Amino acid sequence: MFEDARMGPNLRTLKQDVVGDLGKLLWVLMGGIGLVLLIACANVPNLLLVRAQGRQQELAIRAVLGATPGRMAAELLFETLVLALLGGVLGLALAYAGLRVLIAMAPSGLPRLQEIGIDGPTLLFSLAVSLVASLLFGSVPVLKYAGKHLGTGLRQGGRSLSEGRERHRSRSVLVVVQVALAVILLISSGLMIRTFHALTTVDPGFAAPEQLQTFRVNIPDTDAKDPERVVRIQEEILRKIEAVPGVSSVGLSMSVPMDGNGWEDTVFIKDRKYAPGEIPLHRFRFVAPGFFKTLGTPLVAGRDYTWGDIYNKVPLAIISEKLARENWHDPSLALGKQIRANAKDDWREVVGVVRDVHDDGVDKESPSSVYWPILAAHFTGTELDVRRYVTYSIRSRRAGSESFMSEVRRAVWSVDPNLPLADVHTVDYFYRSSMARTSFTLVMLAIAGSIALLLGIVGLYGVIAYSVSQRRREIGIRSALGAQQRELTGMFVRHAMWLTGAGVTCGLVAALALTRLMSSLLFGIKPTDPATFAVVSIGLLSAAAVSSYLPARRVAAVNPVEALRAE
Repeated sequence: MFEDARMGPNLRTLKQDVVGDLGKLLWVLMGGIGLVLLIACANVPNLLLVRAQGRQQELAIRAVLGATPGRMAAELLFETLVLALLGGVLGLALAYAGLRVLIAMAPSGLPRLQEIGIDGPTLLFSLAVSLVASLLFGSVPVLKYAGKHLGTGLRQGGRSLSEGRERHRSRSVLVVVQVALAVILLISSGLMIRTFHALTTVDPGFAAPEQLQTFRVNIPDTDAKDPERVVRIQEEILRKIEAVPGVSSVGLSMSVPMDGNGWEDTVFIKDRKYAPGEIPLHRFRFVAPGFFKTLGTPLVAGRDYTWGDIYNKVPLAIISEKLARENWHDPSLALGKQIRANAKDDWREVVGVVRDVHDDGVDKESPSSVYWPILAAHFTGTELDVRRYVTYSIRSRRAGSESFMSEVRRAVWSVDPNLPLADVHTVDYFYRSSMARTSFTLVMLAIAGSIALLLGIVGLYGVIAYSVSQRRREIGIRSALGAQQRELTGMFVRHAMWLTGAGVTCGLVAALALTRLMSSLLFGIKPTDPATFAVVSIGLLSAAAVSSYLPARRVAAVNPVEALRAE
């Protein structure tokens, strides 16, 4: 595909960068999944402790009647394993349904993407994780309530008991851990949301990419050996495409923005001396007249090439605004300056400066570029250099439709029926692909954050609901002594907010350290973005207030006489 051997090292560097970005992306996603698993595992003993404590008197009666601790522990573990297996089956069903959607949304750069699926090893791994997590975390209530001191449950179950601090401490710690982990995931997903929004506001350097249809053709030696004849065939094809209904303009170039085709090489500036190894590298592009107009890339200064310039092989060059500012500070001052790509080449006059294009994606800085003519004499050591493999860019509202491409193919084949059209895409395809990793990471972290939030709220709701139910007698006494419903409700809400506040504080501290690992995936914001941290904290505190208010209000509204009679 590429016509210069010097592209090799640059392609290898690009590949290394892509692999590095994918590695960081996968580590972030694995970390998010791991945190969700930790939250779920913290939620399991919390809910099981609540459930086991509700059965404390039942278990105590069994112990008095002769049931051994081992027998009761086995029964509790069996119940836990059944719940874990049912949850694992449901999770696999949801995973199978969601996997198809995620694969469709995944960036094409992920290796072996189409091989991702749920197979035998995946099922065994899921089963093993479910069993290990169940045995490990399900043993917490077993150790607490299936011991040899279980008989004390009969003495503790009377009227005089409200839930003690020791009983509630373990569940409170688990709630704090859940909230802290949820904060980390929600901040991570919030940073990705801010990043995605920042990317959509970046001017890529071209306009309306969805209206730009592109394809590549190669003029082989067998069709035309003479370099000038090659360009004339390419121009004839361009004129035929311009005649297709709905086409407003057509551009011709070696490649289009963000398609990954191009390389970087040295550029010499006349009357400037360079130390060994000091010559900077710039992005090379090869274009024909009308390319910038078609893409919607405006000229900042000077003019475009003309077909007369091309066929007369006038030594000219067009550069990007960034390259002009790096060397002359003002784009207009670059006009008339002379540059060349090789010490043996002819000097070429800069006749135009164009707006910078984010050629490597909107999340990367725009490169300093040189746009050489597609036909050039004495270029890079060759007598007459021509681009045989070129890309056509067609601006039309019909771009992307098969009927439009059918007419374009007929236009191309009317010039040369043997030319195949390759890499048929719109520029919007490349534009979206440049943001695919960010959007994919955003979706995955958003899913993980939502699950984490849901699990954290469920755990908090369960703790507050059970705490309220265990203190019905206390609530009845307080109410009989004149306590208002608002005061009783506020007592439980404050406790929930204290737990949530502790979890949020721990989560914020951890997030300050962990989100720095995401810095390479972020754009336009810092890993310690104050707005994201504030929104997540306020959102979690608000969700905790609602989840604790509902059970507290329901029990606090109970008639005190009924509450005391129930005891």
